[in-house]
Amino acid sequence: MKTAVIGLGAMGAGIAANLQRAGQLHLAWNRTRSRGKAVAAASGLPLADELDQLASAELVISSVSADADLVEVADRLAAILQPGAILLDTSTVSADTACKVATLLAAKDIHFLDGPVSGGREGAENGQLVMMVGGDAAILDRIRPILASFTRQVAHMGQTGAGQATKAVNQVMAAGINQAVSEALAFGQAQCLDLDKVIEVVSGGAAGNWFLAHRGPSMVRGEFEPGFRVALHHKDLKICQAMAAEHSAHLPLVEMTLVHYQRLIEAGHGDADISALFQSKQQLFQADPEPSDE
Repeated sequence: MKTAVIGLGAMGAGIAANLQRAGQLHLAWNRTRSRGKAVAAASGLPLADELDQLASAELVISSVSADADLVEVADRLAAILQPGAILLDTSTVSADTACKVATLLAAKDIHFLDGPVSGGREGAENGQLVMMVGGDAAILDRIRPILASFTRQVAHMGQTGAGQATKAVNQVMAAGINQAVSEALAFGQAQCLDLDKVIEVVSGGAAGNWFLAHRGPSMVRGEFEPGFRVALHHKDLKICQAMAAEHSAHLPLVEMTLVHYQRLIEAGHGDADISALFQSKQQLFQADPEPSDE
């Protein structure tokens, strides 16, 4: 099956590289040409100069940043892909956008699956992503052998939009875990503990989690190389907030995290890893003492 990848950011580049190593990549394309050329040069990917060169692809895997980007890409693909082709989108967008794109493509007899992923940049690079998919289960089954080159788990969650709804659950949890880990480690630092030892022992107990094990050591060193950028998680949580609003519900954890992320973005840390929240938590223990009345 001729497979193409659109979007060579942190996630798309890893996906494309794994497909290339498995001998399954036909072409890759990136809207920003300079970024595409840099990734192709580093990874040896076959790079298309124009989107139209993907016209013969039977499976297109997209990884873009926002809802409007996906709609734009889908609209252009609808004009060039052959009937029966499949677009699998691994981006994080709203369930409504996924349904809109599915309807747009169905008019051209092109199949659509919303398949957002979790695992961060490392998961994409190491072929260990977890994918949650909405859409036709039979179409998903057709492409599972190809997905095996960059995923460790692929779950069919239901009809179109269900993949994105599941990813929204993931993003709410990720916000809570980030809040808990960064705040707990800042607290531990204030207790003058050896945080490397804290991370080691806590990771082996009931509070152990992926984020603590993989981001704890770097955050306490003040290193925030992006695995998942603050600005992107902020965008995702706005989607979660809007989805909750459809039920007239508020998500206090999400709303608090949005405030904290907005402060980081305004301070110039939007492209840092979300573990940069640790810096904000450290400030909780650096407040000036109340002035004396004496």
